[in-house]
Amino acid sequence: MTSDTTRRALLSAVLGAGVGGMALSDAREVLADFAPLSGSLWDAEGRAIEGDVESPYGPASVAYDDRGVPHVTAADERAAYYAVGYVQAADRLFEMDLLRRVMRGTLSEVVGDVAVNSDRFNRQMDFARAAEVTWERASDGPTAPASEAFAEGVNAYRETAARPVEFELLDYDADPWTPVDSILAQKQISWGLTGSFATLRRAAVGDAFDRETAEALYPLPDASNHDAPILRSDDREPNPPGGTDGRAISAATGGSGDPVDPGLVSWLEAFEPPEGIGSNSWVVGGEYTASGDPVLANDPHLDLRVPPIWYEQHVVVEGERDVRGVTFPGVPFVVIGRNDAGAWGFTNTGYDVIDFYTYETRNDGREYRDGDEWREFLTREETIPVADGEDVAVQVEKSVHGAVLSRGSDGDSLSGTTGRVGVQWSGLSATRTVESIYEIGRSTGVDDVLDALPKFDEPTQNFVYADRDGRTLFYTTGKVPIRTTDGNPVAGTRVFDGSAREGEWEGFEPYAATDWATANVVPFDEKPHSVDPGYLATANQRIVDDPAHYLSEGYAPPFRGARIYERLDERADSGEPMTAEFLRDLQLDAVDRRVDHLEPLLEDARSEVAGDAREALDAVLAWDGETSTDRREPLVFAFWARKLGERVFDARFEDAGLDVNTPNDWVLGRLPADSEWFVPEDGSDPDRGVVAARALRDALEAIEAAGYETYGDYSTTALTHPFDQGFLNYPEYATDGSPTTVNNFRPESMRGSSWRQVVPVGNDAPDAAAVLPGGNDGDPLSANYADQLEDWATGEFREFSLAVPDDVDVEFTEGDGE
Repeated sequence: MTSDTTRRALLSAVLGAGVGGMALSDAREVLADFAPLSGSLWDAEGRAIEGDVESPYGPASVAYDDRGVPHVTAADERAAYYAVGYVQAADRLFEMDLLRRVMRGTLSEVVGDVAVNSDRFNRQMDFARAAEVTWERASDGPTAPASEAFAEGVNAYRETAARPVEFELLDYDADPWTPVDSILAQKQISWGLTGSFATLRRAAVGDAFDRETAEALYPLPDASNHDAPILRSDDREPNPPGGTDGRAISAATGGSGDPVDPGLVSWLEAFEPPEGIGSNSWVVGGEYTASGDPVLANDPHLDLRVPPIWYEQHVVVEGERDVRGVTFPGVPFVVIGRNDAGAWGFTNTGYDVIDFYTYETRNDGREYRDGDEWREFLTREETIPVADGEDVAVQVEKSVHGAVLSRGSDGDSLSGTTGRVGVQWSGLSATRTVESIYEIGRSTGVDDVLDALPKFDEPTQNFVYADRDGRTLFYTTGKVPIRTTDGNPVAGTRVFDGSAREGEWEGFEPYAATDWATANVVPFDEKPHSVDPGYLATANQRIVDDPAHYLSEGYAPPFRGARIYERLDERADSGEPMTAEFLRDLQLDAVDRRVDHLEPLLEDARSEVAGDAREALDAVLAWDGETSTDRREPLVFAFWARKLGERVFDARFEDAGLDVNTPNDWVLGRLPADSEWFVPEDGSDPDRGVVAARALRDALEAIEAAGYETYGDYSTTALTHPFDQGFLNYPEYATDGSPTTVNNFRPESMRGSSWRQVVPVGNDAPDAAAVLPGGNDGDPLSANYADQLEDWATGEFREFSLAVPDDVDVEFTEGDGE
């Protein structure tokens, strides 16, 4: 094996960790050969942007501020987005290329066989075709000129500048960038927010145990289980008129299609949004603020990684647009941010926009029944090139509903309906979200935004907005199907019998341009919304008690949402104005209300423990829930809660052959005290106190083994580059917060607040602030590689104004762009 081959093989496993859950520490030894400032790796050192760049669209200038944010100014929109493409590529080209390879199913081509499963799944879903039809629809629309100019800017950098360090390590070059690749980046985040396999998981648990157990462990939304929905009874327009009674049909559960292979469900879980994907946002009207102007806050909870998932940019098109905020590398337009008229943000709704179907088949599974007709699955064979390995064939199948998924390499090795499942997902159709984002960036107030939001087809999001005229807005976005069986609305909480035409989405066209005006989806006016609310908070919790339509099969636990409303209500009742400082402090709130929810279990354990364990337990019971780094109570509680879940669920799930995500702490805390799930390890009668006490001993043993003393020893920012090398990884900092605090941080999985912004909106709003968990530049030699991380970890912010620095760093001049 050559050294290049060895290097690629090892790096492939490291990269595969990001898509397949694997790790490869041996790569460190090989990568040590590429020590800083030696070898070809550091050709990247010379890839700084030239001071003058030719552009086919004319002049533009780029001024970087002290945190590496490019401020792009131009008179022509295409000139501006040519420059945006150029600077995004300069800072994040490898990240952009990696993302599109994942979505196209071509990752194995550069990283090896560790990514074959990921490539197989993504090709079966055929995200690439969904992106192509989306671009075909957009190519003659208002976003096309800027999108094409952006791609040209990316390619201008790619063709002329030194390649980033990661390309040096893997020794390949990026292919030309296209507008379809930008759409793929948007599809990736849409899938990451709505691609849930909860229906299959509940079906597999129901098959393994029974339906009642499945519904108890994975409950459907229920207005009685907490009192902190987003839209409360005193909000304006909390229950839009029209539609059917969503609660009435949401109770319909259980699968009518054939049972689904639990192994398939387990395999698919690797490709659904991981636990912890969520966000906070709130908007406060001027009647509650010191300035009299609204204030908006948003912090999306996504993967924390190197470089950050977001890229910050500021784009000024003279006389047309002045927008600053963050986008996903590869996407031209600001997704979350502000302009000279307002500010906006998003959190995930948890709406159900995906369904699953099994079919009656014949002819060795090549045909399926669709009502009274027999159809052949649309099938084609593709080849996955594998670096340093044998090519792998994959059979890509489609039904009338969309993709057909199977673990088998050829889609037929698990023939029969249980081994493969049809998938219908709203993002498989041509969507107009990019157009909506483009228009929001150019908006001048609430009315413009209300015109743009109906085009936000995917993902489904809680959108909050405030403008300089004092208006505020909450609206949920995305196309939510009204699925029907025999013409009657049904909930999407079951695996449907596709052959019986259950759960049909009338008018939906996978891999084509759906006519959304005639498709059977929840009308825009009937989605939960509130215009000019006094104050309103979203944290992925249940949106409304009485939806007009079936919307979701599950929301996030209410811990964060309830805590935000608790703080906002206290402030409002006190009569003190809600300043930007107060709202930044709220964004950093680290009180974990899980301890209140799980307190009965702690109390039950008291009689079962003594000595040091009893002291630790009593300290947790007396604890106020503050997850600060200098405390020991949150350390004990975090480990106890995790061990408790393992004690209650893991063994029985394993005995049932279920390798799926187990229920969360909200469900655990709501199990009856005499639940059969509280079975001690000796198999005796259920005893919640015994199980909770045993979990405490597990926790204390694990803490001692790890050598932790305080929460800050455990809750640290171990953010790693895909290559997981010390000289590429970020430095570690202790930080407050937990998976269920407003200041959201998951030390086990490195997920949390991927961007924080608090923006007072008005004609004079100097207090706007934001921060990234890392740095804007993906070049490890850059001063802006990790320069914001310590501020993020310690709760500091940086200015987030629309001011453009005086000194210009890059001038784009009239030329052919060659």
